[in-house]
Amino acid sequence: MRFRHPDGSTVHLAYCTNVHPAESLGGVLAQLRDHCEPVRERLGRDRLGIGLWLARDAARTLVRTPAALRGLRRELDARGLEVVTLNGFPYRGFGDSRVKYRVYRPDWTEPARLEHTADLARLLAALLPDDVPEGTISTLPLAWRTDFDAVRDVATRRATVLAALHSLAGRLDALEERTGRSVRVGLEPEPGCLVETTADAVDALRHGRNAPSHQRNVPSGPAAPPAHRIGVCLDTCHLATSFEDPRTALEALGRAHIPVVKAQLSAALHAEHPDRPDVRAALGAFAEPRFLHQTRTRTPDGRLRATDDLDEALAGEADGGLPATAPWRAHFHVPLHAPPAPPLTATLPVLQDTLALLVGGPVPRTHHLEVETYTWQALPPGLRPRSRSRLADGIAAELALARDLLADLGLKELP
Repeated sequence: MRFRHPDGSTVHLAYCTNVHPAESLGGVLAQLRDHCEPVRERLGRDRLGIGLWLARDAARTLVRTPAALRGLRRELDARGLEVVTLNGFPYRGFGDSRVKYRVYRPDWTEPARLEHTADLARLLAALLPDDVPEGTISTLPLAWRTDFDAVRDVATRRATVLAALHSLAGRLDALEERTGRSVRVGLEPEPGCLVETTADAVDALRHGRNAPSHQRNVPSGPAAPPAHRIGVCLDTCHLATSFEDPRTALEALGRAHIPVVKAQLSAALHAEHPDRPDVRAALGAFAEPRFLHQTRTRTPDGRLRATDDLDEALAGEADGGLPATAPWRAHFHVPLHAPPAPPLTATLPVLQDTLALLVGGPVPRTHHLEVETYTWQALPPGLRPRSRSRLADGIAAELALARDLLADLGLKELP
């Protein structure tokens, strides 16, 4: 979906296809037929943007087989779909019954991550609509934090990460020279990762010589990756889970001249009174074995207390769980249009505030927006869609809500 901003530029809205993951090219083509086209039809649109997720094997097939890539482009066109952004965070196995920590490998210290991202950039340049000169890719925020906990190799890891990002930027420059298409990559801050917050992103991408306030070992060095190629992907679920204030976060990025390459529109799970038995029972229904649901609370002195997963938070403070004296937020992408029933809620207000700051001003801070609710089948059983048709209904409703939010900000939907 395309929108005209008051400044005359085009803002793109898509939904991410990692909600129905496929490892092979055949699976990707089936997604387009079985899921993406039905969502477009429900919205009554001739054209729908999708944030395509291409697993390693599917990407390799497309890179090695030009005819297959041309076939994918034809299939997108035939089904009224367009791609201006890719989700490059998961590498493979996102549809497995247990993902958890595996989603963070390979990380940016491993050559496979650089090669995969470079492959995605080549593919995106070929898939962009003829009238769209720039594409974007979101990627993991360097690594899961424990991969940098060993002090003896921190310096080596820092150098490796910086070298990889500089190499990627050089490849993206060469790609534009060769194709005329520009591709930018955004690190996606996520709780528990090396780059967890926008403050960490500033440290990593601008002046990484200074350690972040919470003493994470964020990669640093004398030369930051070039801002015209490497920025951030701002996920509003992650922003809310870490209790970040959207205005403060975006002002910090602005001062550091770090671009918001794309934004993912998502909502986190919020519990106002985690000390109550009914609230804890409701939270427990969202603790599931497939994805990691990092959980946070803010102490009276402003510090964050954290667990890597929701069941750990619920274990009780004596057993390493979170204190229940202040609200909790969990990294669980809940449907935008359907917050959980009381006593829980969702952080849609954070999304709304962030969106207003991103595209509600005289000039957009980003032109690529992506609804990313990949957890539909991880919801408590009574909330899961029981058919493809119900899932398409839900995704279409999320996009309709996002469309209405953009209209309220003065953007006009284009045919």
